[in-house]
Amino acid sequence: MSAAPSILVLDLVGIFVFAVSGGLVGIRARLDLFGIAVLAWVTGLGGGLIRDVFLGDVPPAGISDPWYLTAVLLAGVATVLLAPRVADLRRRNPDLRLGLITRMIRYLDAVGLATFAVTGAAKAVALGAPPLACVFVGGIAAVGGGALRDVLVGQVPEVLRREVYAVPALLGAAVVTGAAWLDALSMPVLVLAAVLVFVIRVAAIVLDLNVPTPRQTGVRP
Repeated sequence: MSAAPSILVLDLVGIFVFAVSGGLVGIRARLDLFGIAVLAWVTGLGGGLIRDVFLGDVPPAGISDPWYLTAVLLAGVATVLLAPRVADLRRRNPDLRLGLITRMIRYLDAVGLATFAVTGAAKAVALGAPPLACVFVGGIAAVGGGALRDVLVGQVPEVLRREVYAVPALLGAAVVTGAAWLDALSMPVLVLAAVLVFVIRVAAIVLDLNVPTPRQTGVRP
């Protein structure tokens, strides 16, 4: 199986779920419909745009491929249709609303993280990038859209927090790169790598796993 159809299918899944998560962040931040649409677009396509620019594949698929644009449009429509229900839930139980949206965002992000990590690495492999670059591109594609989204709403990006986030993405990208080096890259390998990333990320969410941080010494300022 050629790599291109595999990348397209997984990219579309990642774009859709990332765009929905971006729209939900907009709802949580109480943005208007335009703001929600902008966050959905940035989150869904941001990682792929960064990936394609790094690889020199321009114009990026995110602004030239109708499949990608359609996926973002559908996600935006789904989020807008969901907004009134969330608003009603907010009126009845604000605490439940915040917790529900936050959980949905984190699990949708896990799906997007997994798909973009493997497609980023696979596309880099297909374009002949060196192995280390393939892993790096996979990682940056996975975290790029979410980071842009968080910056736009004034949050510290998830990738810069203690919680395990970028590590599973880099691991998944490394698996794809290693499979390509062994001439064993296929759709099943891409799916298994994505599942690995997703499982690790969900485990980090459920178990509250964190990346070790430097030990604090002395008096805080």
